[in-house]
Amino acid sequence: MALSPNYGWAEPDNSSLVKNGAQDIRALGDAIDTSLWNVGYGQAGKNKIINGDFSIWQRGTSFTVTTATFAADRFFHNKDGNGTVTASQQAFTAGSAPVAGYESQYFLQIATSSVGTSTYHQTQQYIEDVRTFAGQTITVSFWAKLSAGTVGSTYFRINQNFGSGGSASVTGASNTFTPTGSWQRFTATVTLASIAGKTIGTGSQIAFDLVVPFTATNTLQIWGVQVEYGSKATPFETATGTIQGELAACQRYYQRFDFDTDGLTGFFGNAYSTTAAALIRDLAVPLRTTQTTLDYSNIRLYDFVNNYTITSLVGWASAENHTAAVLATGASGLTQYRVYYGANNGSAGYIAIGAEL
Repeated sequence: MALSPNYGWAEPDNSSLVKNGAQDIRALGDAIDTSLWNVGYGQAGKNKIINGDFSIWQRGTSFTVTTATFAADRFFHNKDGNGTVTASQQAFTAGSAPVAGYESQYFLQIATSSVGTSTYHQTQQYIEDVRTFAGQTITVSFWAKLSAGTVGSTYFRINQNFGSGGSASVTGASNTFTPTGSWQRFTATVTLASIAGKTIGTGSQIAFDLVVPFTATNTLQIWGVQVEYGSKATPFETATGTIQGELAACQRYYQRFDFDTDGLTGFFGNAYSTTAAALIRDLAVPLRTTQTTLDYSNIRLYDFVNNYTITSLVGWASAENHTAAVLATGASGLTQYRVYYGANNGSAGYIAIGAEL
């Protein structure tokens, strides 16, 4: 037997084929199959879920879920009724991640501490563009663990949404799963509907949707979400393969700018009146589209001599999506056309812009 030059597969030679032909060829085929499996069929960017290993948390690490509450980047949560749900970042104990050799740092925890009159909680991610996987067979997979309590008929699905002005959404089949006290991978293979004859509107997407009914208090943990082409759940990979790549992919939809060591946000610009200033800064990566949301905390204006209190900060329409632009209003005593900076107002703060689906 000889060995292949790159992967070291055992290759049958003439004499072995005579003695063990079928067995040797089967062994070579199995070795090739294993190698392709371990690289996920060699598909770059096979996973269409961004931040599937929950490594990026720009907004913070713990959130009380209301309606459309973002927690880990690209994942948001919904619930109905008045039950109490918390979505939070949790750290793996070293060596305890569910995949040997993939020592992920964090996972998502969804804790229901009171049921109230609620009936369900959803964890979702929108995958940009309904054309993605249209008419194709795909496999959804993730790991889940129930660390406390019990759950009812928990399920996940993929929906095709054609966006504003588009055709009616297509709801995929629900796939139930039953988490236990140990990490377990759940998978389902589905075929998405064709988009032939459909109208694609603005903001179209396909949605990964995980639904947990409010039947009792519980704590559910999730990691390693993957949506990929084909009928097999291949080894988990993030969408980009690197932490920096995942951060950049997340920043296409949301970017947060915290104060630096000098208390500045990186936003600067000019006062266009004595009460307002327009501030800009370069983005880390271009947004998906012109900014649609703005949130901030503890912002004032500063000219390296004096501080100026503002009453509001609003998004300022920008024609170029590589630039973030905000409008600080409600100040007094500004000098028109003077340069001002966005700075902290007595405690740590931030400016964040978004263009989520």
